[in-house]
Amino acid sequence: MFDLRTVPTTDPVDIYRVRDGIYGADMLLAAIVHLDFFSWLAANPASKDDVCRAFDIKDRPADVMLTLFAAMGLIDEKWDLYRLTDLGREHLVNSSPWFLGPYYESLKNRPVALDLLKVLRTGKPANWSSDKDGKDWHVAMESEDFARQFTAAMDCRGVYLSQAVAKALDFNWRSHLLDIAGGSGIYACSVVTHYPHLTATVFEKPPVDRIAARAIADRGCTEKVKVAAGDMLVDPLPADADVHLYSNVLHDWDEPVVRQLIGKSFSALSPGGLIVIHDAFLNASKTGPLHVAEYSVLLMHSSEGRCYSTREMERYLTDAGFRDATYRDTVAARGVMTATK
Repeated sequence: MFDLRTVPTTDPVDIYRVRDGIYGADMLLAAIVHLDFFSWLAANPASKDDVCRAFDIKDRPADVMLTLFAAMGLIDEKWDLYRLTDLGREHLVNSSPWFLGPYYESLKNRPVALDLLKVLRTGKPANWSSDKDGKDWHVAMESEDFARQFTAAMDCRGVYLSQAVAKALDFNWRSHLLDIAGGSGIYACSVVTHYPHLTATVFEKPPVDRIAARAIADRGCTEKVKVAAGDMLVDPLPADADVHLYSNVLHDWDEPVVRQLIGKSFSALSPGGLIVIHDAFLNASKTGPLHVAEYSVLLMHSSEGRCYSTREMERYLTDAGFRDATYRDTVAARGVMTATK
């Protein structure tokens, strides 16, 4: 049985970035060819709201698009107005002799680029992997076959990422962890492996709860890690934990739901309880890292969420009543933010 304390000798961050950032190029393609966004911005320094009105697009995907272009060095923001950088002006404006629009034109009908246009205009997620016969991720997860496949994808990633979470934090004075929407339970299993005095509960909705129970048994962790069936969006959170973990969960949801979930944790935790948010975070100014800005495009395409900045998440936590919000990097362009009730 694999020891969850074993780490690789190499750093896979570049391999992660290929998968995480796979839709970033399509976002740039859509903006150049379908919107001619950069030519418009050259003549119209604009706020995000201005961009939304001019192109009739929604706030969440517009935020993701602008963050990506800022991280790429194509635009910058000053006094709430976005402007082109020299790089963007020289190569992405249709009046420039170095305009690269025709270079992108032949790729304009890529399915993901077309789906991103729809997401920009509707604010609603596309089908997973742009499968024309598929369903959006939230609906697809109700199918056991898709849920098993998706959970396996997150589990293989978690074997590496979960150890970094366990090692970044001090759980010595904690007793029970609630892993909310914890998928296969890989994070709960890793934490209890690193901290043998801990127990944990994975809170998951069907059919993922059954998948989690099998995965936890396969790892030999059933004595320490239990599964509770429930929907975090509608059901009360179990009240017996002094640590709440949201690992790669909040990025699937828009701000109102993120605030709702943080608020539910604040209500369920006792004073002194700890909330841990493990995710891919943008920096406070939302100018990078580029890896995370690219990943946010995938999330925008396929879920109701996006990547949040450390400043945004700190504000959500503080507004809910938590204190002492602290961020630290882990691995693969991820990090953890903690706060205390």
